[in-house]
Amino acid sequence: MPYEKTRTMTLIKNNKPTESELEILQVLWNEKTATVRTVHEELLKTKDAGYTTTLKLMQIMFEKGLVTRDDSNKTHIYQPAVTREKTQQQFLNKMINTLFAGSSSDLVMQALGGHEASDAELEKIQQLINQLKKDK
Repeated sequence: MPYEKTRTMTLIKNNKPTESELEILQVLWNEKTATVRTVHEELLKTKDAGYTTTLKLMQIMFEKGLVTRDDSNKTHIYQPAVTREKTQQQFLNKMINTLFAGSSSDLVMQALGGHEASDAELEKIQQLINQLKKDK
């Protein structure tokens, strides 16, 4: 019994999603709520995945606090417990700190240098820069 309690506490503390969990979150962010079957069918469009693997991952995600689950009916309904924006920020901060030595400008330069931005994207970036300068 104490092992289970420790295991669950560890999972809850380590709530950064894995790559597979991110794929599931993408489906849930798009669908808002979904059953395991719905998530599984979406995942099958892009990769080979077993239903029981999807189910187990979603159970782990529930333990980690990444998703909530309504189990009032026979079919459990899941929804994301973390926002897309919060998750993006979490990964972006780690990337800036580990890959770009804490320099957000190096990240932006790399992103813009390796990706052809549309006029609309450049305009949004310029608006953000203007707003950041204004807020200083």
